[in-house]
Amino acid sequence: MAAQSDQSQSNSRRIVISVDAMGGDMGPAAVIAGCDSSARKNPDIYFILHGPEKEINALVARRKSLTGRCEVRDATGVVTMDDKPSQVVRNGKETSMWSAIEAVRDQTASVAVSCGNTGALMALSMIRLRKLPGVNRPAIAVLYPSSNPQGFNVLLDVGADVKADADDLLRFALMGMSYARNGLGLPRPRVGLLNVGTEEHKGRVELKEAYELIRDQRDVAGFEFVGFVEGGDISGDVCDVIVTDGFTGNVAIKTGEGTASLVGDRLREAFKFTPLSRLASLLAYPSLRRLKKKIDPRRVNGGVFLGLNGTVVKSHGSADATGVSSAIKLAAQLAEIQFTDKLAARVAGLPAEETTQ
Repeated sequence: MAAQSDQSQSNSRRIVISVDAMGGDMGPAAVIAGCDSSARKNPDIYFILHGPEKEINALVARRKSLTGRCEVRDATGVVTMDDKPSQVVRNGKETSMWSAIEAVRDQTASVAVSCGNTGALMALSMIRLRKLPGVNRPAIAVLYPSSNPQGFNVLLDVGADVKADADDLLRFALMGMSYARNGLGLPRPRVGLLNVGTEEHKGRVELKEAYELIRDQRDVAGFEFVGFVEGGDISGDVCDVIVTDGFTGNVAIKTGEGTASLVGDRLREAFKFTPLSRLASLLAYPSLRRLKKKIDPRRVNGGVFLGLNGTVVKSHGSADATGVSSAIKLAAQLAEIQFTDKLAARVAGLPAEETTQ
């Protein structure tokens, strides 16, 4: 009887992640290696892997930690980075990306993870999973390294759609707040609206309208609204959630990635400049290693599609095994807290007159 009880408890903790094994620049080997890393760290994770069955089975067979913890669904088609989303929606039923999303739709998996084409992944997710009631435009949220105690800020939208009106920005604020509360453990997140200045009279008309909508929801939804914030606050400690449209958000994260890469290159050049600087690099190595680990984008890899009837995590296209493992870790955390249900309840809580039909 005790054994049955233990087994029942184990099954109740089981988290199934649907993985597009063919997405990304580094091929299925990197994706399977990332799954292997996650499996070794978390015994409650199981996988549904999507791709050519023979190829995927051969890769899985080399990883002992994946034995008995994988189901492979044969999908011969691959969505490339050059494929147009409209083409994938019309002709992509045989692809690994479509199959991965379908596993969430039929509820055999809790979350889908893909390193593939962002536009195609969003288009398929919207078509197959559908939007939550009250959501006009889904958003992609990422964790951006910051000086806040939690180490990250939530930034959204970062590229799901280049447009966003005032009503969309309000929903982004509510979805971002829910993500910060449930994902980062912040009971009363601080929300800021990205603008060209902090003064209330600055910015486009839709930003001023969004300012009032978000402000009016702060007490009902249980968050603090700090008002307008600027680009420098994205990595600061002024707020926990930064709300913007997809065009601006995508430029912001790409600028951050490029700046981090430039700083890293310049540091390496500086430490190689003289024999004394080389010695200094050896002395500073432990500190530099800690810094690299803290801001390593692979360790916070994964943008979450918010506003859908199902959770989808978009991993960076160039993610290696470490990056894929981080995306799977995020997916498992969201599945464990049943994040989609909590998000749906939050959006549904808006007054009827503010709900987009």
